[in-house]
Amino acid sequence: MDYGAPPGPIETNPADEIVVKARQHRGSFEAPDYETAARMLEATGDYRVLRRLTPRPIVVSRTPRQDEKIAVIVDTETTGLDQTWDEVIEIGMVAFSYSEDGRIGDVIGTYNALREPTVPITPEITRLTGITPEMVKGHTIDLDAVEAFIQPAHLVIAHNARFDRPFCERLTHGFSPKAWACSHAEISWSEYGFEGSKLGYLLSQCGWFHQGHRAVEDCHALLEVLAAPLCGATACAMTHLLASARRALLRIWAEGSPFDMKDTLKKRGYRWNDGTNGQPKSWFIEIAEDAYEAEMKFLRQEIYRRDVEPFTQRITALERFRAAS
Repeated sequence: MDYGAPPGPIETNPADEIVVKARQHRGSFEAPDYETAARMLEATGDYRVLRRLTPRPIVVSRTPRQDEKIAVIVDTETTGLDQTWDEVIEIGMVAFSYSEDGRIGDVIGTYNALREPTVPITPEITRLTGITPEMVKGHTIDLDAVEAFIQPAHLVIAHNARFDRPFCERLTHGFSPKAWACSHAEISWSEYGFEGSKLGYLLSQCGWFHQGHRAVEDCHALLEVLAAPLCGATACAMTHLLASARRALLRIWAEGSPFDMKDTLKKRGYRWNDGTNGQPKSWFIEIAEDAYEAEMKFLRQEIYRRDVEPFTQRITALERFRAAS
């Protein structure tokens, strides 16, 4: 209120309630330097400021380092979760260089395209993705361009590779021979102070916000999460992802296990495969190679209660997260 001004008029309503009309303040706070203002707020310890994520620029004219490799982050939006029926309606990709120790270099390309599916886009999918039937009408994905984009990649990264890889391989066979890594499953986020592993949560914990659930925006977001330093660690998340991707796993199939042991297997971390992908109709688990003997002891003593040699596969990043695996 402007205490130096004459008092405003006093009106009495029918119920004899006194209402004082205050003069409106027409000014607004304008910070000449918003970043300085944000830092001032953060310095108090009472505020935490999220910055809008600005994608890194694409570096076109560059001299590749001798030891660098290329990775492609990929994200898909689809008509649903069924990898045998649902279809890709958007694909986004960001290609970037990285070193053997996980240091992230330049963004060297991006790709984004919409696609009109042959099945309807439901209101639920529109709510989740922001993609409407009108947005994709008449659009197709240039598969030759996709193939050319991923061809130089040494590694393909997705935040849920078990979901994205099968959809990508159905889209084009160029994804099949690539090594894949999953930033959701192959980084122990909880060990570095994160209470969740959804991309939006990880990004906000790193200090940014973005337009989520659109493919290329999610790729840019994941790149910054992978590049950010981890609490209590000397390396970034990309370093830990590479270490996980380079390790082979053993997939053990508990074929013919007793039905009444299904809850025990599930609690142990086994997943059910229905056999439609050409693999055994069975419970299975993926473990580190040095955990093999302990797993055999568990199966022999707790599940089968006899000496068994279950079917076991060695799985590398080339095979991991495939639909038929």
